[in-house]
Amino acid sequence: MAGWIAGLKTGWPMLAAAPFVGSFLATVAFRLPRGEPLALGRSRCPACGTALGPVDLLPLFGWVLRRGHCNSCRAPIDPAYPLIEAGALAVAAWAAVAGLPGWQPIAACALGWALLALAAIDHRHYLLPDTLTLPLIPAGLLAAGAMPVWPVGLVDAAVGTVAGFAAIWGVGWLYRRLRGRDGIGLGDAKLLAAAGAWVGWQGLASVVMISALAGIAAALVTAIRRGQRLDPAARLPFGVFLALGTWLVVLYGPVDFRTMAF
Repeated sequence: MAGWIAGLKTGWPMLAAAPFVGSFLATVAFRLPRGEPLALGRSRCPACGTALGPVDLLPLFGWVLRRGHCNSCRAPIDPAYPLIEAGALAVAAWAAVAGLPGWQPIAACALGWALLALAAIDHRHYLLPDTLTLPLIPAGLLAAGAMPVWPVGLVDAAVGTVAGFAAIWGVGWLYRRLRGRDGIGLGDAKLLAAAGAWVGWQGLASVVMISALAGIAAALVTAIRRGQRLDPAARLPFGVFLALGTWLVVLYGPVDFRTMAF
């Protein structure tokens, strides 16, 4: 508990910035898939077009104070906005208390925020935009090459990048040959390439295992909740689970497959 408190104390700049970063990430998640510029001027109610006021723009609290509705037309405001803002705060707190040395909490937090935006977009649109995914590759290589205490070296990160892309691309190619249709997109391959840049080739198996188990669990829960049988052909936003697996391995390192623990 003392370690958590110390981590939160030293990580207060990330925690203070997190709600505002989350507000920007929510804007990215809604505008980027529609091809809208991120700097579109004042935010407006999507139903009536009224410009949002200072209270509406307060991260987290604005949605709560307005009870999830536009102050002008009373149209409901998508709860994804406060959820992403809360997620950004959770990412900052998690990075702060994970026990990472030196500047690693800041790098991990920045990665976590990017993964949060990607997961939000993939969950809603089954899309992993290159503009968010591809910059994570040089960022991971930079962390590996520039940070003296980073868990993996630059060569391992570079190999991980190539191996991550090749693994998903190969699975997609094999699925297409066997089933005659696409089963996994190149966006997932690019995201696993980015994961390899951050965790090295040594962490890729852990990322894939965590992602697959989380995806299967989510599919099972969804099927049970709907009272349906599990459909192996059902569409799944696998990028959400790749983001989770990458985040956990960055924070805690690869899984020890002998004990199945980090």
